[in-house]
Amino acid sequence: MTKEIQIGNVKIGADRPLVLIAGPCVIEGEAATLHTAERLMAVCNAVSIPLIFKASYDKANRTSLASFRGPGLKEGLRILAKVRDSLGLPVLSDIHSIEQVKPAAEVLDVIQIPAFLCRQTDLVVAAAKSGRVLNIKKGQFLAPWDMGNVIGKAVEAGNDNLILTERGVSFGYNNLVSDMRSLPIMRRLGYPVVFDATHSVQLPGGLGGSSGGQREFVEYLARAAVAVGLDGIFMEVHDDPDKALCDGPNSVRLEELPHLLQKLKAIDAIVK
Repeated sequence: MTKEIQIGNVKIGADRPLVLIAGPCVIEGEAATLHTAERLMAVCNAVSIPLIFKASYDKANRTSLASFRGPGLKEGLRILAKVRDSLGLPVLSDIHSIEQVKPAAEVLDVIQIPAFLCRQTDLVVAAAKSGRVLNIKKGQFLAPWDMGNVIGKAVEAGNDNLILTERGVSFGYNNLVSDMRSLPIMRRLGYPVVFDATHSVQLPGGLGGSSGGQREFVEYLARAAVAVGLDGIFMEVHDDPDKALCDGPNSVRLEELPHLLQKLKAIDAIVK
């Protein structure tokens, strides 16, 4: 059993029912973000799945200089604060530098450490000292048991309100593979574990100037992960993924989400 963590009105861990972390990869403007959040909330309310809204204010790890990064820290946090305050949803976004920790912690319910930064000691420690819940993504280059060292950094800094997220491991060039063994291995570390079903089908840099993806496999990996047993599922969603400004090839079409969540909820109920 994993530690139970309270995030706003959402509880995750301790074998509680599945939690969804979802939203667009990047903030594409205030109106679009609020629209997506409202639709996600309606979908999750209909199937009784707790929702944490996710969107990035700045994607600092884009493939090329020409890639869209988002509205930036100040404007992005303003929009996320509006989602939180107007809809009552907990909000999550990722940080990329120590300087972002303080302003992010003033708005976000969950601070996310990107996978490629999970070994950055100073960043993990600074985020932990903010007192916010941390969602730490396992690096594409790490074994699942190596997350114990990352946990140790945060706990030593005084924060044990942690979530661990699996998002696939590098498998050759421009490809990732999901090893379902990593989910129970990381859960044995004692903290809630989430499976990122959309980044796990990403093809990093696969399109040359941007990353590709295989969204047709999101459902299969999500079902498999929930069947293994975990605490939450992470998905990037969009009204029209083919027109998304970031990570469209691996994003779920919003209209297809209700049917998928019904399946995942049923599997989760059997497992737990």
